[in-house]
Amino acid sequence: MVNPKIEQVAAPDVSSAVAVAGHPIHAMLVHFPIALTVVTLGCDLLFWFGGDVFWARAALWASGAAFWTGLLASLVGLAELLLVPGIRARTPSWTHGVVAVMLLAVLAANWGARQWGDESQILPWGLFLSCLGVLNVSFAGWHGGKLVFDHGIGLMVSSKD
Repeated sequence: MVNPKIEQVAAPDVSSAVAVAGHPIHAMLVHFPIALTVVTLGCDLLFWFGGDVFWARAALWASGAAFWTGLLASLVGLAELLLVPGIRARTPSWTHGVVAVMLLAVLAANWGARQWGDESQILPWGLFLSCLGVLNVSFAGWHGGKLVFDHGIGLMVSSKD
């Protein structure tokens, strides 16, 4: 007798429920917070080494954009998690979601510290939060990639393929 949980996990229904013309929106959106999180760290490092206030302002904008685009991507990802039973049945989906929520918290703290502070907030706390954000985004991105490439999450394979 086969375990019903195994059958549920093995079910082929892992195609994207939130897509445009067969292209999953979550996969399209995650590139922005990933890139902007790395850009924020780069701007912090340039501010640290050069002291130019331009880089502090650029990091403020990059961290804010990382948070808001991350929030948008996470809402779409949450919709995918809740709407597709095959995604919910996989433990790595939940790990990816938890790490993504942790990332959003770090991005919010990073942006908030910069928004209501001055350039003195960047060293050391802004730089620390930027490094923590890059670590979190790396882990969340790695898990997201594993879901796509190892589990086929979000792929819409045509009957022609």
